[in-house]
Amino acid sequence: MTDHVTTLSEILGPKGWLSGTDAEPYQRDWLNRYGVAPLGVARPANTAEAAAVVKACREAGVAVIPQGGNTGLCGGAVADQPNAVIVSLSRMTAIGEPNPESGSIAVDAGVVLAALHEALEPHGLMFPMHLGAEGSARIGGLIGTNAGGSQAFRYGMMQDLVLGLEVVTPDGMVWDGLRAVQKDNAGYQLRKLYCGAEGTLGIVTRAVLRLYPTPKQQTSALLVMSDFAAAVSFGVYLRGEAGEFLAGLEFFSDAGLALALKHLPDLAYQLESRGDVYLLVELASGSPRVPLDEILNSALEWGMEQGLVTDGALANSGAQRSQFWRLREEQPEGQRLEGEQLKHDISVPPGAIARFIKAGAEICGGILPGVRINPFGHLGDGNIHYNLSPPEGRADFDGKAGQFAEALTSLATEMGGSFAAEHGLGRAKIAMAEQNRGIVERELMARLKGAFDPQDTLNPGVLVHAPL
Repeated sequence: MTDHVTTLSEILGPKGWLSGTDAEPYQRDWLNRYGVAPLGVARPANTAEAAAVVKACREAGVAVIPQGGNTGLCGGAVADQPNAVIVSLSRMTAIGEPNPESGSIAVDAGVVLAALHEALEPHGLMFPMHLGAEGSARIGGLIGTNAGGSQAFRYGMMQDLVLGLEVVTPDGMVWDGLRAVQKDNAGYQLRKLYCGAEGTLGIVTRAVLRLYPTPKQQTSALLVMSDFAAAVSFGVYLRGEAGEFLAGLEFFSDAGLALALKHLPDLAYQLESRGDVYLLVELASGSPRVPLDEILNSALEWGMEQGLVTDGALANSGAQRSQFWRLREEQPEGQRLEGEQLKHDISVPPGAIARFIKAGAEICGGILPGVRINPFGHLGDGNIHYNLSPPEGRADFDGKAGQFAEALTSLATEMGGSFAAEHGLGRAKIAMAEQNRGIVERELMARLKGAFDPQDTLNPGVLVHAPL
């Protein structure tokens, strides 16, 4: 055992230091595409231990890889070299008491998102971040990737929900920025800088998060749309009619619905007809006196009169509402169970969604005829999860994964969008960033990395190739 490994095991104790087979569950990313065996996995129980681990690794020249729930899709939370230590925040799971007056709560970075939701329920408060991986995604990872989710168009992304942070810096120091205030202009907005940094500038250990009152009523509807352009048009109308009550606006295709229904037998589709495009709408209000059903019914009638909506139904119970949402949320799982897939995390201005999907289908069909396209995502903010499956009867993409990624990235960039909407760059998308973002932007990012971590020991090879 090397001296620095001995030091780490002494800092953390037997529960906090994993190696060999015990470390294997932490070594590969969720898609099983990245990751090599590190020296070990450090599982600090508190901020002091996390800081001691980072300092010891810095002195030994060992890379440090922060890891939350390891549900990311870009390989940013696993090692790419053996001379590395993965720092898992999985033991740091304390949830403080919510402060209703300030609308805030302090939590450890290792808290699972679903656990936070559950802890807030008795207090009549909510943290408005919802995504498919909320049963395993941890707060620190959500901050590191600046996660979005299904309500980002209303409440913002993670950087908009973080009021304060505690961060271990690359040299093992601790920045205490745990301030529960929205307005703090005493210098650079450091808390926002760490949101989306993917652990390259520091390890988030605690956070103060913004809370909202739990809605006293919700109503949801599943709609069949005539096409993607109709979905965009109806979304514009609905935002004008429902305003601040609009809490969910999700779209998916019949291709994705078919895969989900095929592989998840407990799913149920409850409308009379099918279509090519579906829209999931949810309204919510903190007041029981707002006529949400009336607002949504009126919008649905208008959509049908305009030929935008061909079928639809309002959920008549909480169970039916959950079924509606599962049809959208199980899209990734249905496609995963179908076999090999390619995931693309795209965003364009919301008004360009239909144009992107149409142009993308033509491009992808030209690269590999018969490729199956499953676009779904967040209509309100323009985020499209543009996922592909091989043609029927084929098990792979004939080595054309790179062509798909380059073509779709170029298309999104031409439309004023992004090729990394809410999953970050990780290791997978650095080359795309080099090709599609200006040299000034890339150099500024490299300079930031160099200023914070000149020795490049904190998550090297993620976001930027090397610091300046």
